[in-house]
Amino acid sequence: MIIYKDIISKDEMFSDTYPMKDDGVVYEVEGKFITEKAGIDNSLLGANPSQGGGEGGEDDAGDDVGGQVDDATISGCNIVLANRLVKTSFTKKSFQVYVKDYMKSLKDQLTARKQSDQQIKDFQTAAQAFVKRVLAEFDNFDFYTGESSNPEGMVALLNFREDGVTPFMLFFKHGLDAEKV
Repeated sequence: MIIYKDIISKDEMFSDTYPMKDDGVVYEVEGKFITEKAGIDNSLLGANPSQGGGEGGEDDAGDDVGGQVDDATISGCNIVLANRLVKTSFTKKSFQVYVKDYMKSLKDQLTARKQSDQQIKDFQTAAQAFVKRVLAEFDNFDFYTGESSNPEGMVALLNFREDGVTPFMLFFKHGLDAEKV
């Protein structure tokens, strides 16, 4: 399996277990909308069910010191849930400021990795075209950072296919390291 990590924050963004396309500047990764159980087992948190909660050694009504907390569910895109991506928000203007700074950081990373001037120029041209496309459809996207929420790291974009049900995410290809595990 290959895990793709943000080169700036080192956060895991996705893996090759999802169907994906490479358009040269971004990976388009297709996900699924899922619902998972999200119960918490208090015994894993150090609660001791053998100790009573009341003054006379009796458990107080409603005092749940051990066992399973009421089951809850969490729904969302499986890519987001599996990689603990964190939703963030932008106005169109704040996204433009972010992406300008991020592109400069990526250019610096590519230079440090000894990419040729032509490769860097090709990346910048393709990235500009992609950003224009995103800005034209800005209201259709949700934005996610890696688990660390590093403001200098990659922001992934989530949208849905024409069916309105199938999510897909976009990740800047040049902002990722592929790690085989």
